[in-house]
Amino acid sequence: MTTASIPKPAVPVSLLGLTPPEITSLMAEMGEPAFRAKQVIEWTFTKRAESIEAMSNLSKALRQNLAEKFVTRTMKIATVTGSKDTTRKFLLKLHDGRFVETVLIPANPALYGEASDRHTLCVSSQVGCAYDCKFCASGLAGFTRNLTAAEIVEQIVQVEAYAQERVDNLVFMGMGEPLANYGHVTKAIEILNAEWGIGIGARHMTVSTSGVAPQIKKLADFPLQIRLAISLHGASDEVRNKIMPVNQKYNLDELFAALAYWRSKRKQHITFEYILIQDVNDGIDQAHRLAKRAKGLEAKVNLIPYNTVEGLPWVRPTEKHQDEFQDVLLNAGVKATLRREKGHDIAAACGQLRLRQETELGIIESPIPAKRITISAGA
Repeated sequence: MTTASIPKPAVPVSLLGLTPPEITSLMAEMGEPAFRAKQVIEWTFTKRAESIEAMSNLSKALRQNLAEKFVTRTMKIATVTGSKDTTRKFLLKLHDGRFVETVLIPANPALYGEASDRHTLCVSSQVGCAYDCKFCASGLAGFTRNLTAAEIVEQIVQVEAYAQERVDNLVFMGMGEPLANYGHVTKAIEILNAEWGIGIGARHMTVSTSGVAPQIKKLADFPLQIRLAISLHGASDEVRNKIMPVNQKYNLDELFAALAYWRSKRKQHITFEYILIQDVNDGIDQAHRLAKRAKGLEAKVNLIPYNTVEGLPWVRPTEKHQDEFQDVLLNAGVKATLRREKGHDIAAACGQLRLRQETELGIIESPIPAKRITISAGA
């Protein structure tokens, strides 16, 4: 990206969303030598300076000049909600008054093939979501805007500073459809992966998508070896159409063609996320279909009992039925985990805290407005 192409938002540019060449170019425009750019990069990413003023080895005049154009933080932690199992959900207030959520999950069995999974952070990529998945709270108020690369990176920075813990793994599974914000998400991944940046290994980052087939193919050609998870939730078009409106645009045949392309490009195994919803997609016939599809791609399946969302009528199946569904997969030779969600007692279904907060503040009229921006409403 050239300096001229860097967007000029209403607020100063966040250094957390800029690469070293961009920072160097901008500093050169200010008449500063290259070593000053290196100092700013170190303060931003290594030392995690919370303000320009904290960059103490820069002159006061330079700090004042920088502060007129740049910031190191654009959001604040509004609330932190902890659960009995120490899962913590962070509600972050953005510069424009909107909110997003990110969730810090403690030690789990590795879910996406990582070598370790001590602290996983589930990050958001959009304010709201246009994809209207029927089990999800993120899209109940529709879509507002994409997060910038800086806002994505800052979620990790804010949580690590608050928790005083290193985030080992990232999953792009919070609010929003990551592949609908492809440019900002991939730039954030580059910054998060870089040694000069946040320093998280590419194989410790997983992008989860509802099934945007063309962008899956595009991501397959992305140079970093990130992992891919698919929010599947239905093993036939008839069932998936009820849950995932995106399936009416990119049906299972088109989705699985894109996934075959992904597998042709990468060694990493795909993960299917499958939320079990009573009397909707938990039939044993769906289990057999899912097993066949997973085996065809050597994919892993994460089964997740439905997490109750205010305003939605669905419920989770009994634990006995959850086990029966999993047994079909295991007996077919599919690697399948049953993840009874941590954080169920803190409204861990992503988007719920944000909905409550924005409703109370009058930002949205109700948790389920009659008119909302979704792909099925012409977004």
